[in-house]
Amino acid sequence: MAHLADHGKRRCRWVNGPLVVGAGPSGLAVGACLKEHGVPSVILERSNCIASLWQSRVYDRLKLHLPKQFCQLPKLPFPEDFPEYPSKNQFVDYLESYAAHFQLNKRFDETVVSAKHDNTCGMWRVRTCVGRHGSRGRRNEVEYICQWLVVATGENAECVVPEMEGSEEFGRQVMHTSDYRSGEAYRGRQVLVVGCGNSAMEVCLDLCHHNAFPTMVVRDARETFGRSTFELAVSLMKWLPVKLVDKVLLISSWMILGNIEKYGLRRPSLGPLELKNTQGKTPVLDIGALQKIKTGEIKVVPGIKRLLHGRAELVDGRILDVDSIILATGYHSNVHSWLQGTEFFNKDGFPRQAFPDGWKGGSGLYAVGFTRRGLSGASMDAVKIAEDIGRVWKEETRQAKRITACHRRCTSQN
Repeated sequence: MAHLADHGKRRCRWVNGPLVVGAGPSGLAVGACLKEHGVPSVILERSNCIASLWQSRVYDRLKLHLPKQFCQLPKLPFPEDFPEYPSKNQFVDYLESYAAHFQLNKRFDETVVSAKHDNTCGMWRVRTCVGRHGSRGRRNEVEYICQWLVVATGENAECVVPEMEGSEEFGRQVMHTSDYRSGEAYRGRQVLVVGCGNSAMEVCLDLCHHNAFPTMVVRDARETFGRSTFELAVSLMKWLPVKLVDKVLLISSWMILGNIEKYGLRRPSLGPLELKNTQGKTPVLDIGALQKIKTGEIKVVPGIKRLLHGRAELVDGRILDVDSIILATGYHSNVHSWLQGTEFFNKDGFPRQAFPDGWKGGSGLYAVGFTRRGLSGASMDAVKIAEDIGRVWKEETRQAKRITACHRRCTSQN
């Protein structure tokens, strides 16, 4: 599938089929769908495992926020004995089984440095460094040559770490949720959790369960639902437009959860589905944190103005004693750090064309995992990409067979 040649210090590999960048769920889904069409592929991954976000950058108590039927990848459902909301470890087991079932060709510890389409030869040139991501020392370089390039690095490639005035003076632990595993180490501590999304809510809940004292910094408006509300949304979207579904969801949420704004949780002006589609902000699916907020076990405060030594001054003038800060500030795309010579992606690292039209670019470029619709959106795009490449692959294969057959006939006649 990949033929190797040495050119000086850089090795060159020809890929017989698409090159997929990223071995998360999106990359695996594309590889599996391509395999079903008889198309071989090579999947590059900068980490030493598949789904590195799930394996090494999430907290221990994490479960899928949506029922498993909305999170399974194409061609292979979850095992029947899995619960409705699989745990992190169960999801990783499913992905490992998925990759093994389709015998996907994965190359670990290869970080893509650059990718650019060579108009002269009509191929993509993808340069990588081989070796553990983030490690020091000299690493070997490899250049891949391929006809198709699938960007599967997704929406959560790099951590978002906001700058905070006084961070050098603070003198206490500041960490991103990607490094948080459990609240065990925070017993009895005052912990400031920056953010109000699903990760922030779950981390605060976990801290409560370990007898810590979490305070959640709510900077932006975010809608909150019970889990049952999502299933209602999916059913309604089959028949009603998004804005109308949003109105039904807001009424339902108000009836079930009550007025949450009095607890410091502001609601956005846009409906939850429209906000997700336009800005990528996922509604919070409450699994118990809201009750802790109502009882005061999780405190809610506005934004941070600046950090002091062991304290935080808020925008409303209050000053809090703080032992640790956990940044539940999310992730962002890293496409622009390595993909060159194309305007397919906007400045935020998402395809310029919104879903459902953001999966295909020009010159054999594709994108999967950028739909703002989670695993179900990635699966939909993976199917489309494989069908599109599969058509070209089959036609080129037929042409190659005809040329070979013609050559053999001419040879036998001579």
